[in-house]
Amino acid sequence: MPIAPKIIERADQQYAAIKANVPIQGLAGLGPRLGEVFDWIAARGIAPAGPPFFKYNVIDMEHELQMEAGVPLAAAVDGDDAIVTGVLPGGRYVTLTHTGHPDGLAAVTGELLDWAENRDLKWDTDETSGNERWVSRLEFYLTDPSEQPDMNNWQTQLAFRLAD
Repeated sequence: MPIAPKIIERADQQYAAIKANVPIQGLAGLGPRLGEVFDWIAARGIAPAGPPFFKYNVIDMEHELQMEAGVPLAAAVDGDDAIVTGVLPGGRYVTLTHTGHPDGLAAVTGELLDWAENRDLKWDTDETSGNERWVSRLEFYLTDPSEQPDMNNWQTQLAFRLAD
């Protein structure tokens, strides 16, 4: 792994997001939807309180992923028909920062999952109809593409919540 995983404590974090069900092949199409969330919070005079993220809620690799494309906020705000709001739960998270093209995230994620399994760490998940439902499985996009257009230099932080 490029950088060793760490276990950290995260506080509760308010956020705004767009929910989407996407097939694994359509995952790249979710990124541009973050612009809708940024536009929505800007129209309300709200500044982001951190980097944008994808939140993986249900993983069904053969059909579709239930996800959210979101932006952290400093305070709670009500959503509407287009944008949902909520709280990323605090707790213990395993984190890892990947530097490189987003195409490498699947392999890095697999390595992170294996790393945790080899240490008998348990994720905060449950099985729903044979699919993994995650309480909080996040990819934070630390690089602004307008400042760094070379995707090989992008940084993405994985943050997966551990079971209590």
